[in-house]
Amino acid sequence: SLVNILHQVDRTTEKNITEGLEREDMELADKVKVSMFVFEDIITINDVDIQRILREVDNKELCMALKGTSEQVIETISRNLSKRAAATLKEDMEFLGPVRLMDVEKAQQKIVALIRRLDEAGEITIVRGGDDALIL
Repeated sequence: SLVNILHQVDRTTEKNITEGLEREDMELADKVKVSMFVFEDIITINDVDIQRILREVDNKELCMALKGTSEQVIETISRNLSKRAAATLKEDMEFLGPVRLMDVEKAQQKIVALIRRLDEAGEITIVRGGDDALIL
């Protein structure tokens, strides 16, 4: 799919393709952008950048976004919080009880939008294929 191709190219190529798509079909461009980075992809972001993201995320929003997500995502978020904040987050999630899927997805989309904004501003890095792949 187009999203899979865009995941393999560098940021400049991705931007050129999405801008061209926006000129031709804005609705399709929006769908592609939403599909480019999903909430669960947060596990691919380095810890320093996750900490940067978490500074701007409301705790209530984070709790909602984490409901029903994988244990790996919860662990990734928790290890980037202080022990006290991680414990509070866990308690808040339990206190929240059952929630509507629609509300979880809305919270996740808000956080993904923040991640994309920080990435576009150069404040964090979402690892992709191509020239901006990290070399360890």
